[in-house]
Amino acid sequence: MFHKEGSKIILVATVIFIFSILLAGEFIDISWLRMSIQIIALFFYIMILQFFRNPNRNISPLDNQIVAPVDGKVVVIEEVYEEEYFKDKRLMVSIFMSPINVHVTRYAVSGLVKYSKYHPGKYLVAWHPKASTENERTSVVIENKVFGEIMYRQIAGALAKRIVNYAEEGTQVVQGTDAGFIKFGSRVDLYLPLGTKVNVKLNEKATGNKTVIAIG
Repeated sequence: MFHKEGSKIILVATVIFIFSILLAGEFIDISWLRMSIQIIALFFYIMILQFFRNPNRNISPLDNQIVAPVDGKVVVIEEVYEEEYFKDKRLMVSIFMSPINVHVTRYAVSGLVKYSKYHPGKYLVAWHPKASTENERTSVVIENKVFGEIMYRQIAGALAKRIVNYAEEGTQVVQGTDAGFIKFGSRVDLYLPLGTKVNVKLNEKATGNKTVIAIG
């Protein structure tokens, strides 16, 4: 299953892949060169399909758990000052996505969307300390019954050129459903209330809709 945000890109990639295979077979007589071009075309086609895959991970929503919004590796767990919305200290948990990870963003909790804002910005590498505040990003705050207000921030990386965000202020969202997509993107930050019981460790692999980030 593939995410709807990749439909146009997959269609274009499919056409290019087929033409590459056919043209190489028709016009290139040198066998090793023809085979090399076909293998390279297949490699890039598989990479695009893998990037836009959307595995079925339905869950039963629980208000006392925060689940991973994306697949990736936990690279930051620390107290930081959140200056955009809360304007106080929060516990930040960051998940870095490599190009081979699923890039679907899912709602980490159920609740009311209190804030949703897009910020244009730079395209620093996702692990750069200033990526959270200077890169292209979307910040979303959800009010949950157990945890209160939490924020997640989709952050573009060096290759990302478009962030897709489905969250609209004033709407109710359900944990585990699609919240957006980062096309060729690479990081999501969660901002939790201080004292939140974190259930993951640094460098731990997180799986969207499966890994429990925090327990209330």
